[in-house]
This record gives sequence, C-alpha cells and structure tokens, in this order.
Amino acid sequence: MRNGWRRLTARAAIVSAIFLSLPLMAQEWSQFRGPSGQGQVSATGLPVEWSETTNVAWKTPVPGLGWSSPVVGHGRIWLTSAVAQGQDASLRLLTFDAESGKPVQDAEVFRVRNPRPIHQQNSHASPTLILDGERVYAHFGSEGTAALTLDGAIVWKARYTCETQHGNGGSPVLWQELLIFTCDGADAAFVVALDGRTGKQVWKTWRRQPWSHAYATPLVIRVGESDQLVSPAAHHVAAYDPRTGKEIWYVRYDDGFSNVPRPVYAHGLVFITTGFQEPSLFAIRPDGRGDVTRTHLAWQLPRGVPYTPSPIVAGDQLYIVNDIGIVSCLEAQSGKILWQHRLTGNFTASPVMADGLIFITSEEGVTTVIRPGPAFQPVAQNTLKGPTLASMAAAGRSWYIRTMTHLYRIQGDR
Repeated sequence: MRNGWRRLTARAAIVSAIFLSLPLMAQEWSQFRGPSGQGQVSATGLPVEWSETTNVAWKTPVPGLGWSSPVVGHGRIWLTSAVAQGQDASLRLLTFDAESGKPVQDAEVFRVRNPRPIHQQNSHASPTLILDGERVYAHFGSEGTAALTLDGAIVWKARYTCETQHGNGGSPVLWQELLIFTCDGADAAFVVALDGRTGKQVWKTWRRQPWSHAYATPLVIRVGESDQLVSPAAHHVAAYDPRTGKEIWYVRYDDGFSNVPRPVYAHGLVFITTGFQEPSLFAIRPDGRGDVTRTHLAWQLPRGVPYTPSPIVAGDQLYIVNDIGIVSCLEAQSGKILWQHRLTGNFTASPVMADGLIFITSEEGVTTVIRPGPAFQPVAQNTLKGPTLASMAAAGRSWYIRTMTHLYRIQGDR
C-alpha cells in the first residue's frame, strides 16, 4: 500500500505540473462551485446585468435533461445530460465551444435500462463533472462513475450502488489523484476513493449508522498541517483523512437527512446544514477528534435554513438563501443574524460571488445581484427564460448559465 501510494503521489505531481501549465481558462471552473468548491469567482469584469436581449454572447440548445452545473476548461463548456431513448436513459457527456457555443462532442457514458423513479425536481444527470489536466470525471450516482479523455473516450468505469429515494445528486471531489464521492442510501452508506488514473478502489469507509439518503458534495479543507474531507451524511457530518478514509471527527444531528448543500469553510469554522424537515445551520470547529458534538459546535441557527442551496461567505459574513427565497446575512463567527430579506421565487442553485457582489439565481431563471454588507443592498435583477436549477459558472469575463433547455454565455463590456 505504501509503495502504491508513493506511485500515486508521484503521478499526481506530474499531473499537477501539466495542469498548472495550461491556459488560465482551463483552471477557472473545474468542479461544482468553482476552483475552491465554495462559489468564489476569481475572475473580474463579469457582467452584472443581462436579459434574453442584453449581454448574451450566445445561447445554444442542450439535448435531454440534466441539472449538473457547467464546468469550464480547455476552451470548452462541459455538461452531462440524460437523453430518453425509448424506455432507456442515455447518460451523456456534452461539450460546447466556449467562444461560439457550437456543440463539440456528445458521447454516451452509460445507458440505463428502465431507470428508477426520481424526484420531480431532479434529473438522471445532476452531479457536476470534474476536470483536471488530462481527464474529465463523470459521476451519475448509483448508475456509475467514469473517467474519460478530453476527446470523450472512456478510460475506465466503476459502479457503487445504494438505494436513494430521489436519484443521484452529490458531485465527486478530486484530491491529489483520488476521485472521492459518497453513496448515502437507506441500505448502505459509505465514502469511497478511486485512483483517478485506473478507477481502482484505494479506500472505502462505511458511514456511522443510522443510514438514510443524503446528496451532499464533500469539501476538502486544510486544518493545521493536514487536509480533511468534510462530508455531510444523514444524521451526522464527518471529516475523513482523504489519504486513507479514516474518520477524524463527527457531529451528530437528530433529524437530518436528504442533505444537499455543500459545506463552506472560513474563519476557522465549517458551515453545514443538517437536512430535511427541520434543517439547522451548524458552525463547527474542525480541530477535534472523535465525537465533537458537545465540544466543537460553535453556534447553531435553527430557522430560515436551506434544504438545497449551499451557503457562501463574503468577508466576515455568511449568507444563506433558503428554498423559498429568504436570504439571511449572519456574522460568520457568532451566527448573529444581521438582516433577512425575502426574494420572489423558489431556489435550488447555489449562490456565487464575483467582483464583491453575490449572485443568487431562482428556479424561475431570475438572478438577483446583491452587495454584501450589514444591510440588504440590491444591485440588479436579471431574467432568462426557462427553469434554472443548476448553479452558475464563470470563466474569463463570462458567466455560463444552464436552464432546462439551453446553455447561455453572458458576456458584458466591463
């Protein structure tokens, strides 16, 4: 195992060097919620206002149905989609030219016979892709996981299954050369790491019981001199050593399942939501060991908490928008509510931040732009046609927005 890990680490260093030598666009939006996984956009000069007739560089149809968010790299926009073919679902990788919006490739990754029922707001292609310097990783929950070349050729496939109530959801995370994802079902619940080069299992860690369905995407954070993989599950959240899968700490919550929001990490605290029915927002100090429920919970917010959109941090404040549109601004270190404001619509996509502004997109296709601060400060409201559940992506001076039927490139002249 030790010699195998040395080989993995050496290959990871080579891939990292290749990745860092790529053009900037290839690095800018490689996973769900961007490079940091927390919705922060390093690009500047992004448009603040748009509509169907303003600042749309291009708009192109997307076949099938999928709610995976766009990722951007190698001059292309990458998506997954599920295309109905008779009684089957063809789970596909789609790419579009970033400059023109023209389709570049359309490759089947998996074919599912008589796919299982899913939640009406879900799709069979909801997890977001991951790009590195030479691979794209496609994850379709229990329907399968695959690595492909940038030309769409399949390198390997793997399948880990569990019985979830609403279909697939959480996206994988890439740490060094390990592709890590969760499988949280009523019959089985575990976290697994695969060698990104070969698809072979490196480690698999079973969750603590009780098991139930959950759909959250893990987040890798740096605590002291080591990394932690923070992964919300049903009824608890745990941190693991991403190298070995060994559990580091966990926090229990009594009535939390069907978790969706991805954690965020700032000011020495991990912010997670506990799931369905009566969700709470937890701020956890991640420097403990074992059961830290009573010792490392810094604060808790029991109301106005999202089921689906992930939190976002701006300066000293933490912002959340729940599924019915209540935006809350809190002091990140204390949990004190500074203000709350009700937006119109329903919300699934996670907010993003760029150029000192926060962009919040509703299911109805309306993006509200606000300025962070101690009071609600609206800046703009932008509307596109069609339901929008996928989170926005950015590269260069452009936004990429996926609706139910189309992919948009929004580009201004700033």
